[in-house]
Amino acid sequence: MNSFRTALLLGALTGLLMLIGGYFGGRGGVVLAFVFAMVMNFGSYWFSDKIVLRMYRAQEVTEAQAPDLYHLVKNLALKASLPMPKVYIIPEDTPNAFATGRNEQHAVVAVTEGILRILNQDELEGVLAHELTHIKNRDILIGSIAATLAGAIVMLANMAQWAAIFGGVSRDDDEGGGGIVGLILMAILAPIAATIIQMAISRSREYLADDGGAKVSGKPYGLAGALEKLSRASQTVPMDANPSTAHMFIVNPLTGRSLMSLFSTHPPIEERIARLRSMRIS
Repeated sequence: MNSFRTALLLGALTGLLMLIGGYFGGRGGVVLAFVFAMVMNFGSYWFSDKIVLRMYRAQEVTEAQAPDLYHLVKNLALKASLPMPKVYIIPEDTPNAFATGRNEQHAVVAVTEGILRILNQDELEGVLAHELTHIKNRDILIGSIAATLAGAIVMLANMAQWAAIFGGVSRDDDEGGGGIVGLILMAILAPIAATIIQMAISRSREYLADDGGAKVSGKPYGLAGALEKLSRASQTVPMDANPSTAHMFIVNPLTGRSLMSLFSTHPPIEERIARLRSMRIS
């Protein structure tokens, strides 16, 4: 269901791009904006692991340095039919975790020192299995595609805004234009709609990772318990996280701030826990 929803939402982003492009920039405008957005997001996709790991001062650990954590990841990777990812520890008290890397062969699982202190083995297995599912589902790639489409929409909207300001409206209604009022409305509404759809894609991937993590670990209650602990801890021990990386973490590190649900990168934690506790693993 969530896979279908992701496809539907990506289709909606594409449709929105075509709509605003046809309204303002025509076919050439769509292609130009898409190419610019693709170039901007390519570097982020290709080097995402190095960028985010450096940002959080994460350190790679070997089997000798962190045998328990390493063995858990190794066993779960085997269950998920994945190559062994690199394992990193982040020197951060706030309990959290994320996965990154452009594909299965260049994957990384990173956990904070805080998460290793507060979770029991079943809970930690659930978290690690959740992150491995993100890798298996190619969620970094899907997120990059969504960001590229949304970025192209924002670029076209900005072009429309400047055209409205400087009176650069030359297309008539028969050619697909809608005048200055249409340009202003498009410039305001299109980026908001694109962001809402992009966040909805992120939330649908979190549900899929929860489902996959519960199945790989065989312990949905472990993952549910982990989410409960992580949610509480994120309120009492806030994380100084970069908002651009919030979608990567298993629990939104920005939950202490006021966020509208439509613009949240993660589903409501209560709903995620309820879904996991209703699962039956055979």
